[in-house]
Amino acid sequence: MSILFPSRWPATRPDIIQLYSLATPNGQKVGIMLEETGLEYEAHKIDIMAGDQFDDEFKKLNPNSKIPALIDPNGPGGQPITFMESGAILMYLAEKAGHLLPSDPAERWETIQWLFLQVAHVGPMFGQFGHFFKFAREKTTDSYALERYTAEAKRILAVLDQRLQAREWIMGDEMTIADIAIAPWVKALDFYEGHETLGTESFAHVVRYRDQFYARPNVKKGAAVCSI
Repeated sequence: MSILFPSRWPATRPDIIQLYSLATPNGQKVGIMLEETGLEYEAHKIDIMAGDQFDDEFKKLNPNSKIPALIDPNGPGGQPITFMESGAILMYLAEKAGHLLPSDPAERWETIQWLFLQVAHVGPMFGQFGHFFKFAREKTTDSYALERYTAEAKRILAVLDQRLQAREWIMGDEMTIADIAIAPWVKALDFYEGHETLGTESFAHVVRYRDQFYARPNVKKGAAVCSI
C-alpha cells in the first residue's frame, strides 16, 4: 500500500508522522498527544479560514473536510496509513506509543467511554454554545438555540466537575487520552468569552483540571502546533 503525500504541503521527512491541522480544540488534541508521547512528526498548517480543508489533496486525507488529519508512513504491519477524526487518532497514537491508554482491560474501556463522551457531547455542545453565543447572536432573533446549548454546556460542566471531585485526572492519578480530548474543549470556553454566562468558575474541579493540564510543558508546546 502506498500513500501520496499532498504536494501542497510537502513532507520534508516522509519517514515520520505527518500532521495536517490547525490549533482549534480538536487540532490541539493531536499536537498535544504527539508531544506527550514523544513520537516524531512533521506538522502542516491547514488554514480553515482560507478553505484549505476543501482542497482536493486534503480531502484525500479526510473526505469530510475537517482537521486534523494524519499520515503515518509506518503504520500497522509497517504499511502507511491515513487517519481522520481526532478521537480515532488519539486511540491510534496511544497504541502506537504504548502510552496514555491503560493496559488493564476494564480501565482501558472506561477511558474510551470518557473519550467518546468528549466526541459525542463535550465538543459538540461546547462548540454549539460558542457558535450561538459568540458568532450568531446578531444573526437570529430566536433565543431557543442559545438557551438550549447554554443549559447543555452547564450540565456537561457539572458532569465533569463531579467526575473530577475526587480525581486529579478523568481516570484518577494518571493522565490519559480522555484528558487530552476533554481539556482543550474546556479551554475553548476562554475563546468563546462565555465564562460568566456558564458560571465556569463555580465548577472548581474543572477549573483546577484545566489549569493543571495547560501547565504541562508538553501540553503548552503541543497546543501551539499549527497555531491560529
